[in-house]
Amino acid sequence: MRDPHTIILGPVISEKSYQLIEHNKYTFKVDPRAKKPAIAQAIEEIFSVNVVGVNVIKTRSKPKRRGMVRGRTTSGKKAIVELSEGQKIEFFETM
Repeated sequence: MRDPHTIILGPVISEKSYQLIEHNKYTFKVDPRAKKPAIAQAIEEIFSVNVVGVNVIKTRSKPKRRGMVRGRTTSGKKAIVELSEGQKIEFFETM
């Protein structure tokens, strides 16, 4: 089994992710190779909570330009994790 901290790369801080907290859902950046059961197990180990469901979103890179310089945004994977009723992750509450 892999280390949970290599599966969960960090939280997603945005207005949409904070609106989901009201519905007991938290958003994280995850390793692109991680599967749903591994993500759920990693969240349970790191934060000591019970995970009810995991939804995964793959983000594709987009072309961007700044003047003559062309580049691309990074691609990745996000996971929206739903916790059981009455549980929360204190990390998001303090931000």
